[in-house]
Amino acid sequence: MNSSTQIATIDSSALAQKTVYSVLFSIAFAHLLNDLMQSVIPSTYPILKENFNLSFTQIGLITFVFQLTASLLQPFVGFYTDKKPKPYSLVAAMLFTILGLGLLSISTSFWMILTSVALVGVGSSIFHPEASRVAFLGSGGKRGLAQSIFQLGGNAGSAIGPLLVALVVAPYGQSYVIWFVIAGVLGIMILSRIALWYENHMSLRAAKKSGLEETVPLSNRKITISIIVLLLLIFSKFFYMASMSSYFTFYLMSKFSLDIQESQYYLFIFLASVAAGTLIGGPLGDHFGRKYIIWFSILGAAPFTLLLPYANLFWTGVLAVIIGIVIASAFSAILVYAQELKPGKVGMISGLFFGFAFGMGGLGSAILGYIADKTSIEYVYTISSYLPLIGVLAYFLPNIQTKK
Repeated sequence: MNSSTQIATIDSSALAQKTVYSVLFSIAFAHLLNDLMQSVIPSTYPILKENFNLSFTQIGLITFVFQLTASLLQPFVGFYTDKKPKPYSLVAAMLFTILGLGLLSISTSFWMILTSVALVGVGSSIFHPEASRVAFLGSGGKRGLAQSIFQLGGNAGSAIGPLLVALVVAPYGQSYVIWFVIAGVLGIMILSRIALWYENHMSLRAAKKSGLEETVPLSNRKITISIIVLLLLIFSKFFYMASMSSYFTFYLMSKFSLDIQESQYYLFIFLASVAAGTLIGGPLGDHFGRKYIIWFSILGAAPFTLLLPYANLFWTGVLAVIIGIVIASAFSAILVYAQELKPGKVGMISGLFFGFAFGMGGLGSAILGYIADKTSIEYVYTISSYLPLIGVLAYFLPNIQTKK
């Protein structure tokens, strides 16, 4: 009996109370492949900039288009699938991403690049809300752990992507982006199995609703204020992350005279640290309380981001690791905290927060790219270093005490 058949035969009522690690690790690996493919876009910026003589403003526009399409649809996808789950939409998402990367590999103009990244963004919009729901359904109540495993897959993929671009694309050229389609084909195979499990265990949704969902003894006003605070924290986190994911390679090349491949290795180190921080944050939130992890993660990164613009190459690498670990530990805690504020709205909340995160990343990249063109890439890191100070707003989050 193969693994997918074994998964499909597990009693769904038991699954509602049990953490299904086979599902969690499968959806995490699919997330790895999905975000690995998406990370190809910022990783190829130095190549595209050279090939098409792009300005930093145009680089920022590419990110803005990608993140805009990756963000606007997500809350609507999540809202719709809360009511009518679409397990095989995960496969459709991967098809959009494959199509986008295929087009990127043969793009001959700036507008073709924008179209290709928009297709990848649509794939992201479809993938994340429903994949996050799969993680929720397989959590068995360990929501922080489940989201950390799920997010670890995505962050690991984002870290591996630049490394593979440095090894496969940078030496040979833009056309070699097509090789990343292999990851998409593998993703379709895995997501087809996950979709089958999901479809065969739709009763999990009812079991979760009746057995695990909780009510929050807070007024609607307090819940709304808390959601707004969380979104502001997402703004600070992902605006800063945009400076690292989109421009860290250019910063290293400009300040320390590294070549493209060397700078990609530093980006890989930073993104690997982000993956490690993501894995840590969820379980710590389950154990100590999500509010405290959110507080520590956002505000705790500030001393290190403030030091980064003044560090030499060695300490830049060290600080990038610390920043990556600390600042990444927040997202799983923020997402699960928001889901607990709005029980029964897993898809909508996941879509809203993933979408807002991507949107802030795109907006941040566009604005910071414009600033880099008008001033310098070093100045971008000076002004963005203050963003984690917004983490002080976590003080206004209530301590949630849920009731079943």
